[in-house]
Amino acid sequence: MVTRVPGWLLRHRITVECYQGDSAYGPAYGVPVCAPALVAAMRKQVADKDGRETLATAQIIAGPELECPPGSRITLPDGRRATAISTARHTAPGLPVPACTEVMCQ
Repeated sequence: MVTRVPGWLLRHRITVECYQGDSAYGPAYGVPVCAPALVAAMRKQVADKDGRETLATAQIIAGPELECPPGSRITLPDGRRATAISTARHTAPGLPVPACTEVMCQ
């Protein structure tokens, strides 16, 4: 039974700086973390954390342990900087479906 997305499918490397909130000097981010992922360039309407529709330009699939709250900065494999719009954890305990984290970015 598959319990998580197989590592051999995660062909890209991304760098995530987790959004930690706003400070007196603007947004605050955590230490950059490099993670394996599968990145797809796409254009899709998604809802942000406030429920507003916005255009996502990249979809990231990573292992279930990826921490990437909305507002996080992400460096994609091509060097482009993106911002996480939404994060979804996909699990299906007992089913042969891999657990993963999906991040939509702009």
